[in-house]
Amino acid sequence: MEELMSDAVNPYQSPETVAVPVNPFVAHGALTETMLIYLKGASPWLRFIGIFGFICAGFVALLGLISFAFVPLMNQVWGEIPGFKTTFHGVWGAVFGGSMAVLFIGTGVLMFFPALFVYRFGERIRGYLRTGADRELEQAFKNNKSFWKFLGIICIIELASFPLMIIGGIIAAVFSAFI
Repeated sequence: MEELMSDAVNPYQSPETVAVPVNPFVAHGALTETMLIYLKGASPWLRFIGIFGFICAGFVALLGLISFAFVPLMNQVWGEIPGFKTTFHGVWGAVFGGSMAVLFIGTGVLMFFPALFVYRFGERIRGYLRTGADRELEQAFKNNKSFWKFLGIICIIELASFPLMIIGGIIAAVFSAFI
C-alpha cells in the first residue's frame, strides 16, 4: 500500500519535461552551417549599406555647409519676390536659411552613426567568418544592438517632438497672421 502512495506512481504528479529545444539554433556555442551561410550573405550588403550611408551623410552635411554660404543670396532673392518681402526678408530670411543649414548639418551627423554601426556589423561578421573568433561575433552583435538602440532613441525623440512641432506651427501661423 505504501508503494501506491509514493511519488513514483502518483497519477497526479506534474509531468516532467526536458528543457532542450527540438532544433537548437546554437549547438555548444558554435553556429550552424545555415547561420553561417546567412551571415556570409549579409556581410557584403551590410558593408555596402554602411558605405552608402557614409556617402549620403556626407552629402547632406555638405548641403548644409553650402546652404550657409547661400543665406545672403536667398535673402536677396526673397526680397525680390512680391509677398515674401514682408515675411521673409531681412532677419527672418537669415533665420530661416540658417536654421535649414543647421538642420541639414545635424541630419548629416545623425545619419553617420547608423551607417557606422551597420558597417561595423558587416565588418565584424566578415572577421568572424575569416577567423572564427567568438570576440568578432560578439562585436558584430554589439554593433547590431547599437544600431537598433540608436534608431529606437531617434524614434522616441521624433514621437516626442510631434506635439511640439504642432504647437510651434500653430504659434507661427498666428504670429504670421499679425505681420
